[in-house]
Amino acid sequence: MIEKLIPDSLGRLLIAGTLLIAAASCASKKQEAAESARPNVIFIFSDDHTHQAISAYGSQLAKTPNIDRIASEGAILHTNVVTNSICGPSRATLLTGKYSHLNGYKLNEKVFDINQPVFSEELQKNGYQTAWIGKMHLGALPHGFDYLNVLPGHGHYYNSDFVNSKGDTVRQPGYVTNVITKLSLDWLKQRDASKPFFLVVGHKATHREWLPDLPDLGAYDNVTFPLPPTFYDDYKGRIAAHDQDMTIDKTMRLKEDLKVHADYDTKGPYNGYSRFTPEQKKPFYDYYENKVSKEFDAKKLTGKALIEWKYQRYLKDYLSVANSLDRNIGELLDYLDKSGLAKNTVVIYASDQGFYMGEHGWFDKRFIYEESLKTPFVIRYPGVIKPHTQISELVSNIDWAPTVLNLTGTTIPEYVQGESFLPLLKGEKTPWRKEAYYHYYEFPQPHHVYPHFGIRTDQYTLARFYGPKNFWELYDLKNDPHELDNLYGKKGYEAITADLKARLKNQIQKYKDDEALQLLDRK
Repeated sequence: MIEKLIPDSLGRLLIAGTLLIAAASCASKKQEAAESARPNVIFIFSDDHTHQAISAYGSQLAKTPNIDRIASEGAILHTNVVTNSICGPSRATLLTGKYSHLNGYKLNEKVFDINQPVFSEELQKNGYQTAWIGKMHLGALPHGFDYLNVLPGHGHYYNSDFVNSKGDTVRQPGYVTNVITKLSLDWLKQRDASKPFFLVVGHKATHREWLPDLPDLGAYDNVTFPLPPTFYDDYKGRIAAHDQDMTIDKTMRLKEDLKVHADYDTKGPYNGYSRFTPEQKKPFYDYYENKVSKEFDAKKLTGKALIEWKYQRYLKDYLSVANSLDRNIGELLDYLDKSGLAKNTVVIYASDQGFYMGEHGWFDKRFIYEESLKTPFVIRYPGVIKPHTQISELVSNIDWAPTVLNLTGTTIPEYVQGESFLPLLKGEKTPWRKEAYYHYYEFPQPHHVYPHFGIRTDQYTLARFYGPKNFWELYDLKNDPHELDNLYGKKGYEAITADLKARLKNQIQKYKDDEALQLLDRK
């Protein structure tokens, strides 16, 4: 027997060693299983793409089959609101999980403080590879990303420049939505496959001035869109709505926005029409100059006919840009299927805020009103989130970062002001917020929307406007979904107003908005 050839002491050592190796191997396999079980996360983040233009949200304006696919295979959030409805501040809130007054990025075109912590750093500590590709719009390159390749500012629709992690600027030929998808797929294919990843795919679409991809020119020419019920709003009894500068009638520009005799020749950093190659310019010029502009000249429009023509052209361009966005989302989803990544990858689609599609006669965003306050958010996680999950609770964009951290088994740092809504996504009963706090700052340019803060509950929106004019607004969302009747100060609403003001003060104190607290207490 072999055992008899080995001294007892040596035999015991060999057996002990074998057990240690087996135990180590078992532990290693468990660790590998744990590593592989941690989901990847892709956060597709568009710009100004509103829920009114997404068929999963019931839109009759356009079809978005690939966004709809994420919703049907996972969850759709019906009341996802933002904290400050403009581009850069919304992205700063995603990164920090904090309100604008604490992350310091209240206004567009400022410089994000890169010395503050961002949630992607926590993912890095947990072994994740991190990348952001496309639009970031923060005026600086934050920490927390192993790979960056982002647009400077808003970028351009055609042949845009991109800035990488080293600060190098490189012009990328092609239509920006296609380029962002290509760069994202390239990164996915070249990453370290042994590690989980977090990738933000930041799209420029559907931001103003709405230049469609060449295959989408004229995509909606045979469609006449119905006017929204509030298109000819007279703004009676609503100071902020009356004083804004964001109407299709007066603010939307024929040349720059609607491409009527657009300037294709003047060179400059802000003229996206001058960036075309000859091959790109010909079909674009033929469509907008020889068709759209000629049609406009021939009609000699004035009054309501002119306003309604501008509205039709606005929607045709906006939705044509959205066609490419949805198509590229489909390309990314197809890659996940073919590569086998789909089964363990969380896919999120969201926009930075809502947008007006002619409601109240407007475009743009900014207000605490529903069309700009609410933003689309759909999420898929096979095996965790059941298909066709509907979430009606009030979720805020301060909740996005902690939810991603929760999904990945990453510790949520104390500085994050939001809460993980993973329990809601899993269908679990959990205490949840009854009101969402909002604070907007940018004034007077570019659209003369007075600064304001307020809360949105399941039935009411209460807002305090300040600056050159100081006033309150109160809307009953159930009985007045278009927010046309300002109830503040009206008889019979005293108790409701007092309750909402108390809840507003509680939110201000909870989120440490000292400026709003001072304004609230001011007579």
